[in-house]
Amino acid sequence: MLYPLDETISRDQRITAMHQLPFVVWMTGLSGSGKSTLATALEKGLIEKGFKVYLLDGDTIRTGLNKDLGFSESDRRENIRRIGEVCKLMNNAGLIVITSFISPFRSERDFVRSLIPPSDFAEVFINASLESCEARDVKGLYKKARQGIISEFTGIDSPYETPLNPEIVLLTNKESENESLSQLMNFLLPKISLAL
Repeated sequence: MLYPLDETISRDQRITAMHQLPFVVWMTGLSGSGKSTLATALEKGLIEKGFKVYLLDGDTIRTGLNKDLGFSESDRRENIRRIGEVCKLMNNAGLIVITSFISPFRSERDFVRSLIPPSDFAEVFINASLESCEARDVKGLYKKARQGIISEFTGIDSPYETPLNPEIVLLTNKESENESLSQLMNFLLPKISLAL
């Protein structure tokens, strides 16, 4: 069937084609809180269930789209703004997007939230204490920040603004990875599954 050239594909048509409801899972928390670990496990779990999912991670997006940005406050704000716009496009395409970014400033997280329909967005606060994040500092970043080798490091000499009203809070220094993942899956599945 041919469509007129000026007819766009509707949200409902994309949902039908993708067999899922689009959604953005925005994970925020300190470096070392478990964001990337949970995001990767969530992506794998959803793909195993047949969902079309894409993971945007801080380590990978800075090697491409945002490789021109540093870690100053203004660059970190621009980093999140661009990622938010990518999430909006992917959401419009019908995908489930999982993000894993420190995203330390409430104003930037609120900006991303404003781009996505409320029914399609959840801020997930990966709440781990600074002490526990430093204890599992596999990249040695906190140590370098404490030594003054890295400046403007979130949690040390740059602030992290705790989410005020996240849709879900995961206490990763008190829960196992499986417990946190189970909570995420139980929260998300009803929001992305089409009614039979």
